[in-house]
Amino acid sequence: MIQEGDLILTPLPQADGRLKNRPALILRKMPPYDDFLVCGISTQLHRKVQDFDEIISPFDDDFESSGLLAESLIRLGFLTVLPLSQIAGSIGAISPKRHRRLLKALSAYLIHNSS
Repeated sequence: MIQEGDLILTPLPQADGRLKNRPALILRKMPPYDDFLVCGISTQLHRKVQDFDEIISPFDDDFESSGLLAESLIRLGFLTVLPLSQIAGSIGAISPKRHRRLLKALSAYLIHNSS
């Protein structure tokens, strides 16, 4: 069963427009169809947006449970909504504490940067 905080594999669009199976993080289940708001995960750490994105590394308590193979960037600016049918499966999960922190960062950005 897929749930919030899970890391999944799903086809995501790349810069060149092609779809590639990539890891993503389930942020929230969305009404009314129970689709999932997800953000992409990348090993391109240089793309980090300060005070927004978050790096998960082998030194973190929840790295092993994440299912990731290398230090990675959780990219809150790379969002999409997916139906369950587009999720290949779960590879792991982040800690509830990290999940809350990411939701808080996203929400603060949406609230404080609106017109």
